[in-house]
Amino acid sequence: MAFLEFRNISKGYPGVQALSGISFSVEKGAVHGLMGENGAGKSTLIRILSGDQSADTGSILIDDGEQNYRSVRDAFHAGVIVIHQELQLVPELSVAENLWLGRFPGKAGVIDGRTLVETVRTKLEEIGIDIDPTAKVSSLSLGTRQMVEIAKAVMLEARVIALDEPTSSLSSRESEILFSLIERLKAKGTVILYVSHRLDEIFRLCDSLTVLRDGKLAAHHPKIAGTTREQIIAEMVGREISNIWGWRERPLGDMRLEVKNLSGPKLRNPVSFSVRRGEILGFFGLIGAGRSEMARLLYGADHRHQGSVSIDGVAVSANNPKAAITAGMVLCPEDRKFDGIIQGRSIEENIAISSRRHFSPFGILNPKKEASVAEQFIARLRVRTPSRRQDVINLSGGNQQKVILGRWLSEQGIKVLVIDEPTRGIDVGAKSEIYEILYGLAADGLAIIVILSELPEVMGISDRIMVMCQGRIAAEVARTDFDERRILAAALPDRNAAGTI
Repeated sequence: MAFLEFRNISKGYPGVQALSGISFSVEKGAVHGLMGENGAGKSTLIRILSGDQSADTGSILIDDGEQNYRSVRDAFHAGVIVIHQELQLVPELSVAENLWLGRFPGKAGVIDGRTLVETVRTKLEEIGIDIDPTAKVSSLSLGTRQMVEIAKAVMLEARVIALDEPTSSLSSRESEILFSLIERLKAKGTVILYVSHRLDEIFRLCDSLTVLRDGKLAAHHPKIAGTTREQIIAEMVGREISNIWGWRERPLGDMRLEVKNLSGPKLRNPVSFSVRRGEILGFFGLIGAGRSEMARLLYGADHRHQGSVSIDGVAVSANNPKAAITAGMVLCPEDRKFDGIIQGRSIEENIAISSRRHFSPFGILNPKKEASVAEQFIARLRVRTPSRRQDVINLSGGNQQKVILGRWLSEQGIKVLVIDEPTRGIDVGAKSEIYEILYGLAADGLAIIVILSELPEVMGISDRIMVMCQGRIAAEVARTDFDERRILAAALPDRNAAGTI
C-alpha cells in the first residue's frame, strides 16, 4: 500500500519547465530509487518534498493524508527529512549542537550541555558512527560531515527520508555503515527516497525505481528486479551509451609538469611525479589518502614545507595560487559549492571573473566582452541554462562543474589542469560530457591531473594512475597494467614501500 505519493507535480521557472505532471508512489518500508540526468528534475522534486519550494500544481500525500506544508519546518513536522548532497550543517557549531539544533535540551532557556553531548555520543555509538560529538563541524572531512547529516536523520526518526547522493563523499566503510542504517530504517517502516547515479547502489538497496528525464516521468519500475543497467541508462539519457568512458589513445608530448619532493602540513611524506603534454594522469586513493592535499599544495593554496614544481622547465612560486595561474596551472576543487562556484552570482560572472583582467584595462569592467566570453563557453561546454544571467547556484552539479571549467578555459595560456572529483554527484550522461571535454583539452596539449575516488572511473579515463595511501604515492600504474584488485590493494593502508605495479 502506498505510503508516500506524488500526484501530478509540476514546477516551472522563468525560461524552463523543471517538472511536468510527475506521479508515482512508494510503499511503507521501501527504498525507492530516483534517477535521472542532472537537470532532469530530481533536485526540484526533492526541494518540493522538503518544503523548500512549492509545486505549481499537484500534491504530496503521506499515509493517505494530503500535505499542504509551505516550509521546511512544516515538512519536518510532517515527518519528512531531506539530506541534500550540498550539506546543511553549521560549520562553527559542534557535531552535538548540529544534531540538536532547534531543540536543545534544557530548562528556562539554559542549555544542558552535558545531556546534549552524552545523548549524541550514545546515539552515534548505537548506529556505529565514530565521530567526536564535541568536534567542530568545520574541522571534519567532507565524508565525516556527510555522516553527521545522516546521523541527524536517524536521530529524528522521520517517517520519510530522502537521501541525495549520500555516498558521494563517503569511504567504503562509511558507505557500509549507511547501508546498514538504511536496512534498519526500512525494517522500522521508514520510506527512503534514494537519489543516486550509482547503479550498483540502486540495485543493491532499492525495491522500486523512478527515472526522470527533462522534467518528465521517463519510467517507473514498481519492482526493480528484472531491470538492467543498460535499460536504466537508456531511460535516463534517452539514448544508448555503449562506452561511457570514451577513452582513446593520443600522442603524448614533452614533459609539461614536474613535481619533486612536495610536502606540507597535511602531506608530510614527500611526493614526486611528472605529467606530459596531452596526458591525463589519474590520482586514486581512499578518503584521507592525501590526494586533495597534494592538489592544494601543487596549486599553492596550502603552505609547502619543501619541494619544487615546474611547468615547461620554469619554476612555479610556492604558496601563491596567483603565481600558479600566471604560470598556467589552474585547480577545480573538490567541493564545488564552497570552493568553486561563487554563490549568489550569475553564470556570466562566474565564468568571466578570472579572465576579465585581460579585457578590463585600468579596472574598468567591459560588460559586452564578459557577456561574449560567457556565451562562448556556455555553448562550447553545453551548459544547460535558460540564460547566462541565471544564478549559478540554481544549476545542476554537472553544469556547475562546466561553469568552473569555463572560468579557467577563458584564461589565457593554461597548460596544466588539476581537477578534483570532477564527476561527484553527476549523472552518467553528464559524466560522458565532462570526459569528452577533458579528452579534448588533453588533445590540445594540456597536462591534466584528475583526482577520483571511483576506481572504475579513474581506470576508465586515465593514461596512467598514481595510487596514494597515507599521504604518499604507493604505486604508479601504466594503462597497459591496469588491474582493479592490484590497484585497490596498493591503496589500502599498512603497505610497506612505494613501488611500481
